[in-house]
Amino acid sequence: GIGGAFQYGLQVSIINSPAEYIKSFIRETWLKRYGSSPTEELITLMWSFIVSIYSIGGLLGSMSAGYLSVRFGRKKAMLFANIPSLLSAALMGLSRVCGSFEMIIAGRIFSGVCGGLGLNINLMYAGECAPRKLRGLIAITASTAIAIGKFVGFALGLREVLGVDALWPLLMAANTLPALLQLLTLPFFPDSPRYLLIDKKDKEGCI
Repeated sequence: GIGGAFQYGLQVSIINSPAEYIKSFIRETWLKRYGSSPTEELITLMWSFIVSIYSIGGLLGSMSAGYLSVRFGRKKAMLFANIPSLLSAALMGLSRVCGSFEMIIAGRIFSGVCGGLGLNINLMYAGECAPRKLRGLIAITASTAIAIGKFVGFALGLREVLGVDALWPLLMAANTLPALLQLLTLPFFPDSPRYLLIDKKDKEGCI
């Protein structure tokens, strides 16, 4: 669940803490570019766009999860989900340095794609790999990973950790760590038996 359901929970909760800092960043960037302060309505609109565009990315990720999991297998599809995750972390983490709030919007789309892919394939992969007696218990771990992700996002957003004006880009790029952790560990995991048998016709590998 580290690179699957956890990523979804993390991104859902992590956006709440830096709200005022990102709004200030949008205001400052707009003033530097156009020489005039944006209206409060425009700031609110941009912020709403940053928050809600995650769902669009999630939809795109969810729609492509089925194809990728059949085309490449559950394990490889989970590994591919880390590409948009790392891309989103880079975009959002460097947005302040580059003076571009559009990078936050793009980063949120990519993080949504990762969340949509990870959440769907995580459930599929865990359920198919689990022994029959433990299948129900293993399936519940996805919900547990979402809850842990939300808690970690909340904890990182505290003022004592990363929830301050100077560190909000690092907070927004916090999904780097679970993505790297999964990239390092998941290759050692087995492929889904169902994928090997039904999609690859590899009965020996399935057994």
